[in-house]
Amino acid sequence: MPGPIRNPAIQYTKLFINNEFVDSVSGKTFSTSNPVTEEKICDVAEGDKADVNKAVEAAKTAFKLGSPWRTMDASQRGRLLYKLADLVERDSNYLASLETLDSGKLFVDSADDMDIVVKCLRYYAGWADKISGKTIAADGPYFVYTRHEPVGVVGAITPWNFPLALLVLKVAPAVACGNVVIAKPAEQTPLTALYFGSLITEAGFPAGVVNIISGFGPTAGAAISQHMEINKVSFTGSTEVARLIQAAAAASNLKRLTLELGGKSPNIVLADSDLDYAVEYSHSALFFNQGQCCSAGSRTFVQDTIYDEFVKKSVERAQKRTVGDPFDDSVEQGPQIDQEQFDKILELIESGKKEGAKLECGGARHGSKGFFIQPTVFSGVKDGMRIAKEEIFGPVQQIIKFSDIDEVIERANNTAYGLAAAVFTKDIDKATTISHSLQAGTVWVNCYEAGAPQSPFGGFKMSGQGREWGEYGLLPYLEVKTVVTKIPLKNS
Repeated sequence: MPGPIRNPAIQYTKLFINNEFVDSVSGKTFSTSNPVTEEKICDVAEGDKADVNKAVEAAKTAFKLGSPWRTMDASQRGRLLYKLADLVERDSNYLASLETLDSGKLFVDSADDMDIVVKCLRYYAGWADKISGKTIAADGPYFVYTRHEPVGVVGAITPWNFPLALLVLKVAPAVACGNVVIAKPAEQTPLTALYFGSLITEAGFPAGVVNIISGFGPTAGAAISQHMEINKVSFTGSTEVARLIQAAAAASNLKRLTLELGGKSPNIVLADSDLDYAVEYSHSALFFNQGQCCSAGSRTFVQDTIYDEFVKKSVERAQKRTVGDPFDDSVEQGPQIDQEQFDKILELIESGKKEGAKLECGGARHGSKGFFIQPTVFSGVKDGMRIAKEEIFGPVQQIIKFSDIDEVIERANNTAYGLAAAVFTKDIDKATTISHSLQAGTVWVNCYEAGAPQSPFGGFKMSGQGREWGEYGLLPYLEVKTVVTKIPLKNS
């Protein structure tokens, strides 16, 4: 990929409805800002209930029986997704630059996100003509088979930490199954999603199949969650907002939900692990993407016999971590997304100090401008402390001591969350025992954040419902219909 475009031109700031860019019905706009400078990038159309209604009407028209979309061959849906992947790949440098400008992500991470987007689109493109039901050997003179049919109108509400990647993770399987989509990107990071709308048109998707409404959660997001003619919502974000979406779904049409939520994931380091390797992976597991990752290894459990050395090496690594301009390829950490997150992280750091954890390094603002926070490490962390229980979503590592496997399994599972976990050890028996005992949707062994489009991802407990990625990621976008035909008796 070529070098970053430090000032990418802003091409699309309006709502994308029915394959057209339009102003919001109210005419309102809101600003999106650069987290590095705290300065406004541009104004974006602010969608709300009226705009969601327009998008639903467009989507319903696209989904009507006999429409171009409903009569399209499944293989052609796949070809459209392949074409869309090619267009993202063509524009990946621009998209990565725009993502970094809008979110503060490192450009190298934004470039990786675009690669994930392309892989996601191509993976689900390949599934489009392979979605099929079964024939069933039923008792009696009956021919029984199942059809896997699209749910219908799908709402997709996505967060700001992986803006385009998580939006496409919902759009791609939904479209592969034949659904139509109304997507609402996070208000902090709408720009790549709106540009993606232009690629939808260029790829040749029929009007109304994908619609993108920039706006706020309490207005546009709530309108999607409450709409009687939206059949399903897929949401990635906080557990608190998920509760609101569940309540709205229950109060409206009991729409189906897929929820990928927060985490407080245990990262367990046994004494027999390669210490330097475990320190580096544990550092990355927490600090990747400025700590703004739902599956971050945010409870680092380290066995007592290596605890002090692990803390020492982790502090040395954190102190070497470079913070600054995310477009600079020598920088390892950019800013947090906005003032709200910045303040929340600093408040939780203060709580850790007050509750008796030892602040080994960091703990304050980095620089005087932008939402930068120093890489922070706490030792002596106890399970009952807020920093050990609450999702910080920032560059704050908690290192917790344990003595034996049974103890750490119990403590690791003692959380309301269950998104991810990891174990570092050279003993395959211990790795297997711990992996099978942890209550988490994904368990990594001697690695972290390793994944592929083929691997399902999602959480236990309050970390969510359902799965994304892989074949499992298709199921939430499908209804199973059973067809029973009586076979005439011979000579009847």
